Amino acid sequence: MGNLQLYSVIVTRSREMKQKLSPVHFNQPMVIEAPVVLTICADFNRTSTWARCRNAEPGYDNFLSFINAATDALLFTQTLCNLMDEEGLGYCYLGTTVYQPQQIIDLLHLPRLTFPIATLTVGWPDEEPALSDRLPAESFVHEERYNDYLASDIDRFYNEKEQLEENLNFVRINHKETLAQVFTDIRYTRKDNEAMSTTLLDALKKQGFLG
Repeated sequence: MGNLQLYSVIVTRSREMKQKLSPVHFNQPMVIEAPVVLTICADFNRTSTWARCRNAEPGYDNFLSFINAATDALLFTQTLCNLMDEEGLGYCYLGTTVYQPQQIIDLLHLPRLTFPIATLTVGWPDEEPALSDRLPAESFVHEERYNDYLASDIDRFYNEKEQLEENLNFVRINHKETLAQVFTDIRYTRKDNEAMSTTLLDALKKQGFLG
């Protein structure tokens, strides 16, 4: 948005701080094991301070501004991942950043109009894990308009994913009938999604992005 670079990055190297951040990310081991943890934040605080220092009145304490800053932050994050790929660095994108945002806000002393959006653990890799499975491009690329999915499309797009041995085993060990049930009933449940939505909205209010 306007080339304002609406993001900031908190670089965590100390073991003490990584240990404090670890529970927020459900104690995933890479948070402590990786040499560096990067927390990328949507940031309208810096731009608002700049405006006030230049006799301008900022109006960025609203949800649209959060979306703009979050988009900027995610674009920066992906670009950074591309650059790290080129340098041979290993990284893991943690999807847990927005699950308990208030704890991250408190730990990193984030001011009003800043919000944690993404976390990367970074280091030199000592292994080459297999790439995660991906749906075919035709499953998400729509020509001219959105074409809704028929059951036959779902069968065609998801068959390979569902037949991978690791996913078949995932279904077995969780005592479910389908891979979809593992996601809806165990990994990302309605109850958890609604509870974390509440904490997310509360944190957005405290940080000034929602009235």
